[in-house]
Amino acid sequence: MLVIIHGNIKTMEDQDYPDGYLRIEQGKITAIGNMEEIQESNPEAMKADGMTQVLDAKGNLVMPGIIEAHCHMGITEEKKGMEGDDCNETVDPVTPYLRAVDAINPMDDAFHDALKAGITAAMIGPGSSNVVGGQFAFIKTHGRCIDNMIVKAPAAMKVAFGENPKVNYSGQNVSPVTRMSIAAKLREELTKAREYQQKINENPETKPDFHYECWLPVLNGEIPLKAHAHRADDILTAVRIAKEFGLRMTLDHCSEGHLIIEELREAGFPAIVGPDMASRNKIEVQNMAFKTAGLLSSNGILTAVTTDHPVSKIQFLPICAGLAVKEGMSMEDGFRSITINAAKICGVDDRMGSLAVGKDGNIAIFTGNPMEVFTKTLCTIIEGNIVYYDEECGLLC
Repeated sequence: MLVIIHGNIKTMEDQDYPDGYLRIEQGKITAIGNMEEIQESNPEAMKADGMTQVLDAKGNLVMPGIIEAHCHMGITEEKKGMEGDDCNETVDPVTPYLRAVDAINPMDDAFHDALKAGITAAMIGPGSSNVVGGQFAFIKTHGRCIDNMIVKAPAAMKVAFGENPKVNYSGQNVSPVTRMSIAAKLREELTKAREYQQKINENPETKPDFHYECWLPVLNGEIPLKAHAHRADDILTAVRIAKEFGLRMTLDHCSEGHLIIEELREAGFPAIVGPDMASRNKIEVQNMAFKTAGLLSSNGILTAVTTDHPVSKIQFLPICAGLAVKEGMSMEDGFRSITINAAKICGVDDRMGSLAVGKDGNIAIFTGNPMEVFTKTLCTIIEGNIVYYDEECGLLC
């Protein structure tokens, strides 16, 4: 059991606790409230059973572990070239059957950087060179065996519009080389997948088809399309196709989303905005700006912020949210964009994204607001286990 006392607890729920406590048992939050409500407020008394760890937060900020809603951590490894790059299978534009869990390396240094930044979970998957890239996985950021880190897999199906598929296949004399062909290939794939679904529904004894079996969670509404789209017209093409096939979808990057706010509000799909802390090195990101996230969220669009690691470093996720706040996003929406909004968009808000009884004990303790550059991470906790601890902070009783 782990008990945190005297924390400035920001729950991302209806009530915060400026001087609060929180208890975690068997990986789940079992109690949260004001310090005056906790009977055994003496740390030594709480530790008497020999099985309880006590953290005295000393008034520091205690909040839900931060969530990265879109990245390639461990699948595009740092400090390595081709040997550590497993992000894009650039020989076939349609590869829905690829699974991120088969390529994520938890030994990538980025995982330690994530923990040191208070990031406790991340959505990780293939890149955007293919029209259909494969299946994302939502995982915890601590561990050595990927199978033990999985929260949800598959968690989304990656599709991509615009420049990246065009550039990758234009030199191979292979389609797609135009936006028309990108959309056509996705429609063709979805049509065949829907035919397979109908065949399975009509005859459950149908022999499974490896290529199309992976589409069933998408077609059944269990997981969304994860649509890489920067330019306004590409975003709207993604919306058009998702509506044609009646699919859930997240709009990832959404760099020109601020130019089509009314259309996106009407469409109702959530946005994962970024990486704005990167160069405008492609034509389709020429209008990329930190103001986008705030404009979308203030207009009722469920919005998260992303680093798209390694395009921007994973540890700068809270700073990216802070820069969005600097450019107009409300402070509360800044916090939500890297906690509960990210959890909702990734389909895991029943387990994380806020501090509430019954949710996973994923917590970060900071000296102040993590969206400010001088703030230090004091402790990161995943399912009640301390996975990062600043030895100089003196929080352990």
